[in-house]
Amino acid sequence: MSQEPDWNVLTSTCPSRTSLVRIANKWTAMIVIVLGRGRIRFRDLKTAVDGISGKVLTDTLRDLERDGLVSRHVFAEVPPRVEYELTALGRTLHGPLLALGDWAEEHIGEVLEARARYDTH
Repeated sequence: MSQEPDWNVLTSTCPSRTSLVRIANKWTAMIVIVLGRGRIRFRDLKTAVDGISGKVLTDTLRDLERDGLVSRHVFAEVPPRVEYELTALGRTLHGPLLALGDWAEEHIGEVLEARARYDTH
């Protein structure tokens, strides 16, 4: 029986580190949060993630697809329609990233106050 390696994200050579870097990216978090609502077209995803450029969205979606977190659906229509959704693996990431987003919204007042105090010293 083969044994799984002991992955350790704190070790520089551990491949899990690249996954952490990808999911800790601000755009990835926002994209996964939106995709957690269900399948969505590219342009609607771009609208939902305010401030993201088309190139960054495309690159991030490709990376997420490569990692098995997002699936891309192309429809043979004119103009072509492309939709994205989380895979089963991607859905396991939605909850933790949604919780981080909720934390950010819940505690931004305290963070802003702390920044103001820090900046006055």
